[in-house]
Amino acid sequence: MQDNLKTDITAFFRAHADQTYTVEGISDALHYHGSAAFKLIVQELAQLERDGLVQVTDRGHFQLDPSQKILTGIFHGNDKGFGFVAYDENKVEPDAYIAPDNTMRALNGDTVNIELIRAGDPRTGKGPEGKVVEIVERHYEQVVGEFLQTDDDAGYVGQVSLTDKKLLKYKFYVTDVGLKPTPGEVVTAEITEYPNDAHPDAMVGIAKQVIGSVDDPGIDILQIVYQHNIPADFPEDVLQAADDIPDHVLPEEMTGREDVTNQNLVTIDGESSKDLDDAVTAWQLPNGNYHLGVHIADVSHYVTPGSLIDKEAYKRGTSVYLTDRVIPMLPRRLSNGICSLNEGELRLCMSCEMEIDHDGNVVKHRIHPSVMRSKARMTYTAVNQILEAHDEVTMDRYKDLVPMFETMGDLHRILLKHRKNRGAIDFDDREAEIIVDDKGHAIDVKLRTRGLAERMIESFMLAANETVAEHYFRAKVPFLYRVHETPDGDRVRSFFEFLTAFGINVKGDPNHLRPKMMQGVLKQVAGKPEEAMVSVMMLRSLKQARYSDQSLGHFGLGAQFYTHFTSPIRRYPDTMVHRMIHYYADHGINAASKEQFAPVLEEIGTHTSEMERRAVDAERDTKDMKMAEYMADHVGEEFDAVVSSVMKFGMFVELPNTIEGLIHISRMKDDYYEYVEKYLALVGRNTRRTYRIGQPIRVKVIHVDKEQSEIDFELLNPEKAPVSDLLPHREHRSRGGRFGNNRNNNQHGNGGRNGNGNNRNHRNGNRNRNNPHRSNTTNRSTEHRNQNGNRNRNHQGGQHRSANRGSQH
Repeated sequence: MQDNLKTDITAFFRAHADQTYTVEGISDALHYHGSAAFKLIVQELAQLERDGLVQVTDRGHFQLDPSQKILTGIFHGNDKGFGFVAYDENKVEPDAYIAPDNTMRALNGDTVNIELIRAGDPRTGKGPEGKVVEIVERHYEQVVGEFLQTDDDAGYVGQVSLTDKKLLKYKFYVTDVGLKPTPGEVVTAEITEYPNDAHPDAMVGIAKQVIGSVDDPGIDILQIVYQHNIPADFPEDVLQAADDIPDHVLPEEMTGREDVTNQNLVTIDGESSKDLDDAVTAWQLPNGNYHLGVHIADVSHYVTPGSLIDKEAYKRGTSVYLTDRVIPMLPRRLSNGICSLNEGELRLCMSCEMEIDHDGNVVKHRIHPSVMRSKARMTYTAVNQILEAHDEVTMDRYKDLVPMFETMGDLHRILLKHRKNRGAIDFDDREAEIIVDDKGHAIDVKLRTRGLAERMIESFMLAANETVAEHYFRAKVPFLYRVHETPDGDRVRSFFEFLTAFGINVKGDPNHLRPKMMQGVLKQVAGKPEEAMVSVMMLRSLKQARYSDQSLGHFGLGAQFYTHFTSPIRRYPDTMVHRMIHYYADHGINAASKEQFAPVLEEIGTHTSEMERRAVDAERDTKDMKMAEYMADHVGEEFDAVVSSVMKFGMFVELPNTIEGLIHISRMKDDYYEYVEKYLALVGRNTRRTYRIGQPIRVKVIHVDKEQSEIDFELLNPEKAPVSDLLPHREHRSRGGRFGNNRNNNQHGNGGRNGNGNNRNHRNGNRNRNNPHRSNTTNRSTEHRNQNGNRNRNHQGGQHRSANRGSQH
C-alpha cells in the first residue's frame, strides 16, 4: 500500500500545484480512511518534504514545491491527436495523458515540459492528465522518403512521401531553397517548419541529400538507416587515419606484452564473420581445476583517446546489423584487418586468464596485455560437428584441437550450472535469420540454431566480463559497467498478482526480489500452455540493461558484477574498458589516475546506452520490414501459429519462424469478443471461445504492407478454440447482431488497425527491449545477443555473427 500511496500523493499534488491541503484534506481526496492510513499519509508527507517535492506553509498545510510544477518527459503521440508523456525515469508514476488540444502539436519522441492538470484516480486506475507547456527538444530534425510531385503541392516544389509510422498523418513540403530532386529519388530533408496553427497537418523543409532511387536494391534499408540518423559512411579524414595505421604488428608494439603465441588459441564464429575479436583456449590443470583464457582484440591500442577514429567511434557507439549489411563502428581496415584475430596472424590483445574450479568459481585470474596468434579460424558449425555430431571427417581435420574442444565443453557445462544455481534467468530466446537474394529481397525466414558451440562461447565471454568487472570494482577505481537493475517492487507485485490466476504463488518479498525467484517461476511453467504468457509478463516487469559508472549488478544474469569487455570492435564501451585497463596498469591506482576517467564515465554510459537503443530500433525496424516483404509473397497462404500477444483490439500471432502479424478483432467474426485484462484473454461473449498467449491456432495471410511492416492474418477454424469461464456470466442483451464483423475496427474505442495507436512493436511489452539477455549489437552471451536476438557481427554483405557473446548481457 505504501508505494501506491506515495505515487497517489505525488500525482495529487502535481495536479493541484497551486493549492494547499491539510492531512485530512489529502486523506479525503485520495479516499484513504482510518487511523492507520492517516499515519501512513503523515509518514509519506514527511518523506516527500525531505525529498523536496512538497513544502509546509506557515499555516501547517502542504503544497507542491514550486520547482516541481514543471515535469519533463518524452511525448508519445497517437495518430488521433492525443498522446502520453512518460516523465518518471523509474517508471513508478503512470504516464500523463495529453488531450489533442494540449499537445502544442508535439511530435512523437519530442522532449517536452508539462504541467499536470488532473490527478489520477487510484480507485479506477485512471492515470493523470497534463498539458504541454514547452517543446524542449525535437526528436525529428530530418525526414527521409521518396520525392514526388502532385497536384497538391501547395505551391512548393514537391513533397517527401513519409513512411515513418508516427508521421503518416503529416504531409512534408519541400521548398525551393535546397536541392531540386527528381521525382522517384529518395532524399533526406531538414525540417524548417514543424506543424503549427497555420499548417497543423504539414511540415516544411529543405532537401539536403539524394541517397538513391526508389528502385535501387537496398534503398529500403538505407531509408531506415537515415530515419534513425545513423551515420552511413565514414568521413574521408577518418578513413585516411585508418589507412595510416600499419596492417601488421610492429616489433616495438610487443614491448611490455606477454607472449601467448605458444598457446592453442582459436576463434569460434559464424561462417561469414570477418571481425574476429575474441579467441579462447582451455585446459585442465594438475589440481583438477580448469584454465580458461579469453583473449580479446586490443582495439584501444589503435583507437587512441581524442583521435579522429575515436571521436567517430564514440559518435556511433556501436556497429549496427541490418539483415544483409553492417554499419560498422570502426573503419573496415581496422575491424576486418589489424584488429581482427585472423588465423595465423600476429595480433595485439587484452587477455583475461582464469582458473575455474569444479563449482564454476573463478579462484584466480590475471588481466594483462598480450600478443597472440590464432591457431585456427573455427566456425560454430565445425565445433558442433565435433562436440555434438562427433563427425569423423571434421574430428580428423582438427584432431590436434579436438581434446581442447572437449575440455571446453566440460567447462561450459560447469559454468552453466554455476549460473543457474545463482538464479540466472534463462529465457527461451529464438532468433530468426532472414535470407535475401542478390537484390536484397527477402526470400526466406528461418530459425537460427544455437548449438553447444554457441552456448559455450557465451559462457566463456560471460565469465570474462564478470571477472573484469569484479577486479576493477575491488580495486576501487572509476570504471564502466553493464548493469541490469532489480525490477521495481510495484511492477513485480503486479506480476506476482498476475501469476495467481494460474495457481502460481511466489514466496518472497517483491521489494527484495532475487533472480532465483524469477527462475523458479519459469521452472513452474516450463512446458505448460501458460509458459509463453508468463515469460511475456515477466519480461514486462524487468528493467532495461544499460551502461553505468556505478556497479549495480546484473539481475538477469544473477551477477553481482558485470561489464562489457569482449567486443571492442563493435561496441565503444568495451573499447573504453580496455583503455582504462591499460591506463591503470601504466599509471597505477592513485588519485591522479582515478581523476582521468571519473568525470566522463557517466556521460559515456548515457551516450552509449542511447546509441545502443538507436541501433536496436533500426535493427528491429529492418527485420520487421524484411519479414513483411517476405510475407507479401505468401498472401493467401495458410500457416500454423501461436498467439503471441492479446490486446483489446485483437491479437498478435507468431509463426514458427518468429514472423508476427495481427488478427484485428474486427476480423474475428464468429462472436463478439471481450478483452479480459486479468487473464490477457479475448473471450467470445456468446460462445465463450477463448484466445490467450501461447495458444496454437491456424491462420491465413490476407494483407501485407511492407512500408508499414504490417502483416494481417485471418483466423481459421474458430470452432476449434477452447472455451472458458473467464467472462463473468450475465444476462445476454441483444446488440442488433453486432458481432466482430460490424465493429468498424472500433469495438473497444481504440479504432484503427493498431488500437491505441500502438504500432506493431507492441511486441509484448517490448519483448526485445526489456530482455536482459538481448543487447546491443551483441556480446556473446545471452546478454551478448543483439536486441534482435542476433549476435550479428561485422558481416560485410550479410555475414552474421550468430551466437550470443554476452551481447545484451
